[in-house]
Amino acid sequence: MEAVESVVRDAFESAVCSHQRMLEDPILVREIARWAEVCAQTIRSGGTVFFAGNGGSFADAQHLAAEFTGRMLRDRGPLAGVALGTNSSSMSAIANDYGYDEVFTREIEALGRAGDVLVVLSTSGNSRNVIAAVEAATTKGLLCVALTGEASSLLSQTCETIRVPADRTDRIQELHILLGHVLCSTADDLLREPVD
Repeated sequence: MEAVESVVRDAFESAVCSHQRMLEDPILVREIARWAEVCAQTIRSGGTVFFAGNGGSFADAQHLAAEFTGRMLRDRGPLAGVALGTNSSSMSAIANDYGYDEVFTREIEALGRAGDVLVVLSTSGNSRNVIAAVEAATTKGLLCVALTGEASSLLSQTCETIRVPADRTDRIQELHILLGHVLCSTADDLLREPVD
């Protein structure tokens, strides 16, 4: 039992260290603050914040969109947040007819407008369908940001990228959901009243 508890403690310590590294990274803090302002301005102007990812990041994209359309920490009207790929009929039809790389792209082309925001989550930063979505969004005039792990990636060559200090998939996803919550709650606060 002690050996198992030691493994658990090591996992906790690893998570705490990653969180501490984010806290001590002024560039990362500044980037999240700036993107919260961008999201708030987009929503204030009648635009939409789109989220996309695969696997666990797909679940996180849905979670974060729900923080906008439902509520985060306070009662307020719904905010325009959409997770791409959640219409399973559309996703399967697009994947069947055009290939899986297009599942997010087609939705961005149909729904995205200049000035909207696309937030993509990718632990590797190399998912082809996510990169294709960013390229389509950029062409339409959306503002794009990617959350990835600490390794250099193809996404970092395609759009602004916030790299969290982790290289394991599970740890990256834990940090992504923290950043996503901070992004959503800060945007929510900014929409209530501007912060200096």
